[in-house]
Amino acid sequence: MGGILKACEKRNIPLEKIEKLVDDVESDLRKRDSVEVESKVIGEIAMKKLKALDKVAYIRFASVYREFEDLERFGEELEKLTKK
Repeated sequence: MGGILKACEKRNIPLEKIEKLVDDVESDLRKRDSVEVESKVIGEIAMKKLKALDKVAYIRFASVYREFEDLERFGEELEKLTKK
């Protein structure tokens, strides 16, 4: 929740939508067979849902989660996003 809130900071996204996104991520995780889930999986699910909610929040989250090391990598992700 903390990372998603940070990504959504100063975006016009109602708290209810953010809470629903977090609930949806948790719901997806509960549907899995395994009790243990890698943090990588959680991050990927969160990014997918953020992408559908708000592209700027998605890029913010992805830039931290994927640890973009330079502008080129960041630009590649932006380019992928704008092509869709």
